[in-house]
Amino acid sequence: MNVTDLLEKARSKGIKIVTAESCTGGMVAVALTDIPGSSDVVERGLVTYSNEAKIELLDISPRTLSEFGAVSEEIAREMADGALKNSYAQLAVSITGIAGPGGSEHKPEGRVCFGLAMQGKPTRTETQEFGAQGRAKVREMARDHALALLDAALS
Repeated sequence: MNVTDLLEKARSKGIKIVTAESCTGGMVAVALTDIPGSSDVVERGLVTYSNEAKIELLDISPRTLSEFGAVSEEIAREMADGALKNSYAQLAVSITGIAGPGGSEHKPEGRVCFGLAMQGKPTRTETQEFGAQGRAKVREMARDHALALLDAALS
């Protein structure tokens, strides 16, 4: 994934990007802002690690949290929609997952849910099962997958 190309696609379309990250702790925003000149494309990055942060900064519904849990496509959708609504960006990606160690039978280590919201288009969600590969590897894979989702949305 060439992040410079991703930024150039966004720049050429006049699209600004916002990230809403939980388990990656800002790794997507870092990957984007590591490129000089990215400030004209990256509008903001939100690390909403706690449920309270998700509620306060992204307008996540406490009811959705209690019904589906923080690691769910429902929350990924609300995170992406909330990031778009609470920014000046036109494209948002969200990530929530279980990087490990740990997890449960119902929410295993390596499960990561993604949301992708773009002005004028329906919000998409998906879940990736990266497996119990260790915290660092799951986070890297989630970062790379989120960047690929952004790139595909701009193509």
